[in-house]
Amino acid sequence: MSVDKNAYQRIKSELDEHTVSLVAVSKTKPIDDIRVLYDLGQRDFGENYVQEMTEKAKQLPADIRWHFIGHLQTNKVRLIIPFVQLIHGVDSLRLLKEINKEAGKAGKKIDCLLQVHIADEETKFGFDENELLALDWNEIVSMSNVNVTGLMGMASFSDDLNKVRNEFQNLKKIFEKIQTADLRFTTLSMGMSNDYQIAIEEGSTMVRIGSLLFGQRNQTS
Repeated sequence: MSVDKNAYQRIKSELDEHTVSLVAVSKTKPIDDIRVLYDLGQRDFGENYVQEMTEKAKQLPADIRWHFIGHLQTNKVRLIIPFVQLIHGVDSLRLLKEINKEAGKAGKKIDCLLQVHIADEETKFGFDENELLALDWNEIVSMSNVNVTGLMGMASFSDDLNKVRNEFQNLKKIFEKIQTADLRFTTLSMGMSNDYQIAIEEGSTMVRIGSLLFGQRNQTS
């Protein structure tokens, strides 16, 4: 078991001071490790893989709030609807519509974040600023089974901290620009183990931390 209880308590205290939520990224981590953090009071856990999240959700306490933080394919949406609390990586209108449809079938309303592409790496998904601003927000707000509560973004994986900071600043500007009197976001999910402190300084309300809590990720076959 590689859970660092002291790191958890330190990070949680730091985040509580800034009123920032912690999603413990538990992808590839065993049930027993998740239980350690659960017993310390952690309730929000993030998973990248549909099958892994659904299997864990069936084995762990029902009051865990599961966050899907990976790239979600439309044909997998229905599988996570029974378990998921917040979907972080909604990177297309098509995906949002599918979530709305499947949530409707289940009689649920699912919180979602739109993913914004702010990094240099082309492997990262998400809307760019122009695409986001061009969305029909009246259509989005009218969807009865999804609730878009904010934005999510990942900075470049870089040692250049000024670059990372600039990317977070850009996302915060987009976050503020897109809001109107009728559309008020509450969640700006940005910051991971290597850059969460910068993210907090730049306005993050939710961070996703894995390796600092669980150690380096296990490789799946």
